[in-house]
Amino acid sequence: MIVDVVRAIWCRELQRDDISIDDNFFALGGQSVIMTGIQGSFIEELGVEVPMDQLFLNPTVASISAYIESLGVVTR
Repeated sequence: MIVDVVRAIWCRELQRDDISIDDNFFALGGQSVIMTGIQGSFIEELGVEVPMDQLFLNPTVASISAYIESLGVVTR
């Protein structure tokens, strides 16, 4: 599932293993440099380019996963 891949990316990029799908990226200490790493991982692992504004509008694993799913992305 996309949400599992997204959560794994966030855990890796934020260097935490306790992230829930409803945790806010910015409350977890997220910043633009980390966000850029997440964008790169989305391209590499999901084959989708997520614009920076969508990451700001969807600051949880659940919400950004729903956005990615709306693009018709299928996990490999």
